[in-house]
Amino acid sequence: MKRMVIGVLAHVDAGKTTLSEALLYTTGSIRNFGRVDHGDAFLDTFALERQRGITIFSKQAVLEAGDIQATLLDTPGHVDFSAEMERTLSVLDCAILVVSAPAGVQSHTRTLWKLLRSRNIPTFLFLNKMDLPCPERPELLRELKRMLGDGIVDLEQPDPEALALGSEALLEEYLETGAVSEASLAQAVAQCKLFPCWFGAALRLQGVEGFWDMLTRLAPCTKPREEFGAKVFKISRDEQGVRLSHLKVTGGVLRVRDVIAGEKVTQLRRYSGAKFQAVEEALPGQVVAAVGLNATRAGTGLGCEALAQPALLEPVLSYGVELPEGFDPVKALAMFRQLEEEDPQLHVDWEEHRREIRVRLMGAVQLEVLTQVLQDRFGLSVTFTQGGILYKETIANTVEGVGHYEPLRHYAEVHLLLEPAPRGSGIRLDSACREDDLDRNWQRLILTHLAEKQHLGVLTGSPITDMTITLVSGKAHLKHTEGGDFRQATYRAVRQGLMQAESVLLEPWYDFRLELPQGNVGRAMTDLQQMGASFDPPEMVGEEAVLTGAAPVSAMQDYPQTVTAYTRGLGRISCTLRGYEPCKNQQQVVEALGYDPEADLDNSPDSIFCSHGAGINVKWNEVPEHMHLPSSLEPPVEEPPLRDLAAEYCAIVATDKELMQIFERTYGPIRRDKTQAMRTPKSHTPAKPYRGSPQPQGPEYLLVDGYNIIFAWDELKKLSEKSLEDARGVLIDRLRNYQGFHQKPVIVVFDAYKVKGNPGSVEHHGGLSVVYTKEAETADQYIEKVTHELGKKHKVRVATSDALEQIIILGHGALRISARAFHQEVEEAEAAIRDFLSGST
Repeated sequence: MKRMVIGVLAHVDAGKTTLSEALLYTTGSIRNFGRVDHGDAFLDTFALERQRGITIFSKQAVLEAGDIQATLLDTPGHVDFSAEMERTLSVLDCAILVVSAPAGVQSHTRTLWKLLRSRNIPTFLFLNKMDLPCPERPELLRELKRMLGDGIVDLEQPDPEALALGSEALLEEYLETGAVSEASLAQAVAQCKLFPCWFGAALRLQGVEGFWDMLTRLAPCTKPREEFGAKVFKISRDEQGVRLSHLKVTGGVLRVRDVIAGEKVTQLRRYSGAKFQAVEEALPGQVVAAVGLNATRAGTGLGCEALAQPALLEPVLSYGVELPEGFDPVKALAMFRQLEEEDPQLHVDWEEHRREIRVRLMGAVQLEVLTQVLQDRFGLSVTFTQGGILYKETIANTVEGVGHYEPLRHYAEVHLLLEPAPRGSGIRLDSACREDDLDRNWQRLILTHLAEKQHLGVLTGSPITDMTITLVSGKAHLKHTEGGDFRQATYRAVRQGLMQAESVLLEPWYDFRLELPQGNVGRAMTDLQQMGASFDPPEMVGEEAVLTGAAPVSAMQDYPQTVTAYTRGLGRISCTLRGYEPCKNQQQVVEALGYDPEADLDNSPDSIFCSHGAGINVKWNEVPEHMHLPSSLEPPVEEPPLRDLAAEYCAIVATDKELMQIFERTYGPIRRDKTQAMRTPKSHTPAKPYRGSPQPQGPEYLLVDGYNIIFAWDELKKLSEKSLEDARGVLIDRLRNYQGFHQKPVIVVFDAYKVKGNPGSVEHHGGLSVVYTKEAETADQYIEKVTHELGKKHKVRVATSDALEQIIILGHGALRISARAFHQEVEEAEAAIRDFLSGST
């Protein structure tokens, strides 16, 4: 059976939900054909959706016809709920883009098309509402190609020559046979080289059956894999408050009672509309809601699947929450956090100093829906402050940020290079630090700290973007550095760099399409010019004029109501987020917000240095005078010119001759015995022959720094993130095999110095000894002590990547081996054991 997941996308009011109803009715999946305007649509399951006549939450329905089992995902069309739509894209095998024939390609239609192309999702187009007054089919097809691009073909009335131009393979087949096969068409659709188009009227079921037939023949299905994998695209809760993780299985089989990432699946639900069927297993290509997974988030990859791509559509407005008098804000925050699980783009922020909750939204409609959801689900009646613009910040020049954190018995220093990046590129992280200067584990930790936090700019406290942050150098202490030290140093390095940089404030811009009567064009163009908008000359369509362009969100925020007023309800405007551009009135905005970066104690640019046994605060502009590492931006030291050794030698010889002449004029000529010139004088005391110290004759010992190896080997480090005990057990098992193969004593040492009252312990596994150090004794100290004692009578090797420890080891006469080289030795031993076992069988 072919299984596929099909998403239905459209601009609001294009007839998307109506087409979904028509497909369900045509395939016999539902008995009654519901209508959105009647409030009885099968997929409008929420009262708010039936009340407003729009889709707010994505829904699924199951269609089964012959050997086809399709899951239909109906997504919101309103721009305010674009985040809900975008989350479903990660699980689609193909998409249906519904376009209203009378309205044509609208602004949000183009946004959806760009999203589908960026993710390379095969797409079918359905021109809906053909029963209403609209342009003719050829004209509609030309508009689609002009607005969306090439590759769109009419498959209801196919033109073989137009199909053949879709790809080189289709053209070769057409030239050889005079036709294009269905298999070749399906391959071109799957490769996103052709985009089939169909015409109809979903409300009257016109063209729906033919469109479904084309889908079943050309749409790609899920390609199953043997290894288990699943993608979570949505989190919701049912009427009883049970948490549901909506996911698509991409490989293997998901069964009830399976344990995934430490959590047991207690139930699998297969939804179709508001109803669900409990199933025992889910196969590749099926969409189910799993109960029991409480750690999942939208975009989580399970099994072999990676995290979903970050969202491209972001909210641009921020609202403050005004709670009822006397209501506990911490309790309200828990409610908002639950809603944030279901909609991550809500971005709930808690401002501790104001004890205020803030949320980020796409627009006024989402705000009204959020207010109603809070009332219906939690019985919480709230109001919101006036929406503020969500600014961002970037830099215009390259700077080096330095962060130093050294209170008593802590140490870390980080140097970061901050460089401006192309607009819309976001934050890029890189490392140019050598492992000889800073161990790889510390470098990874620094990059993790850079990625884990939303760093704020210094102009308005807005998030930073469009820059490359490169780790150029860092320093750790052998005894006193811990992971939290580098967190502090990293955060401070970013802020210290931003304080030096030339910061640029960015504001969001909309792409807009304004349709209004021709008599109002002059007013509209005047308004747009005052907003600082850029727009194309008006395009006349019948008795209407169409203006398209871009403008700042701050200026367009209330403009739809203004358009309605001066056109007396005849004008309409649609806006889609374009991106972020430099703010034209940056100084005014910065002064109005009044943000003081040095007063923001949670994001301090200052550093902590140790002086006279105590930590002292050093202001950000004085840090370069105290930092322990040189700056990476210092000009290179000019090398001295090459010496002319021949000329210097000649000058020395000439000087010797002059001195000899002066000596002979004063004391007389020097007479030498030429016969004795070439004879070597005999020594009366014979030299004693050199004898080196005797080599140790005992067996060779190998000492292993356990946690250093765990965090240096990629497979053990990944396992330690889930369970450090499991990683430790795997390392011990591998070392037992290694010791048994080489027949040499192996000692693996683990830190237990932080365990109160721990006396230390030693476990013996044949020739392998596992040592847990006692309280206040680190693994490094134990290894240094044992190396010194064993090195007197035995050869000793120590496996570690700690640079300072390696230097101390060499001082005790032991040999060092890096974690990478030791990893290779262990793998070679394991391979030899496998070869021996396979040969013996």
